[in-house]
Amino acid sequence: MRIRFLGAAGEVTGSCYLIETTQATVLVDCGMFQGARSDHERNRDLGIIRPEALDAVVVTHAHQDHTGRLPLLRGLRASVHATPATVELSRIMLEDSARIQESEADRENRWREREGKPQVEPLYRREDVDAISARWSGLQLGQTREIATGVQLRFQEAGHILGSASVILDVTEQGALPKRIVFSGDIGQHGMPFIRDPDLCASDADLVVCESTYGDRDHRASAETFEELAEILRQAAWARHKVLVPAFAVGRAQLMIHAVMELAREGRSPQVPVYLDSPLAVKATKLYTSFCELLDDELQNACRVGALARDLAIAKPVLSGAESRELNELWEPMVVIAGSGMCNGGRIVHHLRHNLWRHGVQVVLPGFMAQGTLGRALVEASQGRRTHVRIMGQEVLVRAKIHTIGGLSAHAGKSGLLNWIAGGYQGRTKPKLALTHGEAEPRHALAIAAKARVGVDVLEPMHGDTIEL
Repeated sequence: MRIRFLGAAGEVTGSCYLIETTQATVLVDCGMFQGARSDHERNRDLGIIRPEALDAVVVTHAHQDHTGRLPLLRGLRASVHATPATVELSRIMLEDSARIQESEADRENRWREREGKPQVEPLYRREDVDAISARWSGLQLGQTREIATGVQLRFQEAGHILGSASVILDVTEQGALPKRIVFSGDIGQHGMPFIRDPDLCASDADLVVCESTYGDRDHRASAETFEELAEILRQAAWARHKVLVPAFAVGRAQLMIHAVMELAREGRSPQVPVYLDSPLAVKATKLYTSFCELLDDELQNACRVGALARDLAIAKPVLSGAESRELNELWEPMVVIAGSGMCNGGRIVHHLRHNLWRHGVQVVLPGFMAQGTLGRALVEASQGRRTHVRIMGQEVLVRAKIHTIGGLSAHAGKSGLLNWIAGGYQGRTKPKLALTHGEAEPRHALAIAAKARVGVDVLEPMHGDTIEL
């Protein structure tokens, strides 16, 4: 049996793993590479993946770095297995992604036509999304399904976003002992509001593939983080500042709305207008009340009686581009939550372009920012390592105050990851451990800590590497 690492190996985007046995070929995630300029061409190249030869595709959760290249699997005849919430979220996210791909290609082609250059094709079109949408197959957490000859699938709670799951594959080949492979997906923090806590890694694993996004550090305690956010909101309201929050449409946007609402209700920060400037996030937010059973204990009842829907509705939806542009002309205390989460696209880029150079603006970065993204450049600006950032080909002076509050991250910190990994060592075997979905330094730090904690060598595979079981 071979496991090939085709993405998120030494980086945090492009999650993609190919499992090949004597009887079956299974793909786990097919994510988009994000951050670097070269990623546009990388995303077009499926490499050794032959969609028509796949017996099954498994998806951990709906974020683009795990699903964004699924529509490129043209000719796929196999089912795409995910939790029901991931199925619904992925459908709307991929539709939105196709719309953006087509729009950007049309805009580029207008310039190319004037210059006499060849036309470009979008990464994929809506008909590609329609084709992959017909392949989805929902599987509830904890249930088991045979997805290919000799391959049993089970999902367990990952605690990252709505519907997120870790993947357990039990593989039986003729003449060989059964093998268990566990893919973490993205592991969430314990004790965070909204989503349930992650389950520990399944025991008796032969290979554990674990993310390492924050492998070198722990987050601040959530209570301290919420107090820091409350202080930012208090100061912004008193100074009549605008607060810009880049957020992923699924997970982070809903958490930020909930946090702002809770702080205002408790009297810890003033009530100010909150705008949700992302049509995709507006659609995703409505889905949260359709999956009450996936929320934490505190919110499940609020969801069932309609209180959660009312709370989320405090954020005013901004649907059209014209409405979004109008926010840049308003100078009053407000919170604008807009995509994308790493500032590498979406409406937040336009807000930053119009507002970063101004006084009276605060930017809250509530999560991880990958190398090469505008979000990472803003982190560097907050650390005094740069004074300007490049947006849409222009150098923009950073006068706005930049805050990084990693305690609201949807990813577990170092201790949480180590606790999760340790679960895989509770059975009769000592599995191989492969760390992915992390940049070089955090991943290597987690490798050292995991070796000390569980006493085995840890693999740090790079793109194209293979592990044999």
